[in-house]
Amino acid sequence: MIVTPHYAHTTVAVDGFAAGYHVISDKPMAVHKADGIKMLDAQKASGKKFGVMFQLRTSPANKKFKELLESGELGEIKRINWIITTWLRTQQYFNSGDWRASWRGEGGGALLNQCPHQLDLFQWFFGMPSKVTAFCHLGKYHNIEVEDEVTAYMEFADGKTAVFVTSTAEAPGTNRLEVTCDRGRLVLEDGVLNFKRTEASVSEVIANSKETFPTIPVWDVNIPVPSNEISATEVFEKFADAVLNDREPIVTGADALNELELGNAMLLSSLLKKEVKLPLDAALYEAELMKLVATSSYKPV
Repeated sequence: MIVTPHYAHTTVAVDGFAAGYHVISDKPMAVHKADGIKMLDAQKASGKKFGVMFQLRTSPANKKFKELLESGELGEIKRINWIITTWLRTQQYFNSGDWRASWRGEGGGALLNQCPHQLDLFQWFFGMPSKVTAFCHLGKYHNIEVEDEVTAYMEFADGKTAVFVTSTAEAPGTNRLEVTCDRGRLVLEDGVLNFKRTEASVSEVIANSKETFPTIPVWDVNIPVPSNEISATEVFEKFADAVLNDREPIVTGADALNELELGNAMLLSSLLKKEVKLPLDAALYEAELMKLVATSSYKPV
């Protein structure tokens, strides 16, 4: 199990696979996509299991959200909004480790440290976008080199769009995932799942209604979920089961690479000040990151 600072994840995993070990890593799997690919190549050569610690997938509320998305009950998804700003961190937090909050020591900020959990859920729920445009503010609220506020806009091949907002400098903060769909609006906020379901298809009303300002009746449905609790233990148990019985972990290395690519794409878009298309050019992102590493003020002890 890898619980080192981020850059060491790749080295330890590659060596571990070469030595014949199964590997489970804390998030993120790596700092950048190119290193993530090295890890997956090493896993493939070894034939061993590779899991990554994304325990939010064990939450009953998140599982129910995923179930609803896959059920077809929502109809076509049009727009996704996720505001996740419950990551308040102090300057003391960033000062607590010499590796933190620098390009050379950590390799990123909120997108690499706090938000990998939500980015993993995002790609698990909705798949990967085809285009990303993002604005990442570096050290806006803290004395750090890396991003502490992000606003990203994403487009998908099927036409839906998404906005993702995060910050480590807000209180009380918000964790609200809202999906606008053809049959209404699904919201997951603070573990509560609510579906405002239209009695008719919105697209059909738009196309066929003779009214100019129609009102569609709505059912206000609070969907019961057992809890919003998460279980790291479940992740470990499923990983052990994967090793012993040749199954898949809750989150595989391939899953985790999608999350990493999404965060890298947001940061690259901001650095280049332009839209980034996915799949991400791993070599380009690594080159841009190494420019930041070269000028990093981080000084290892």
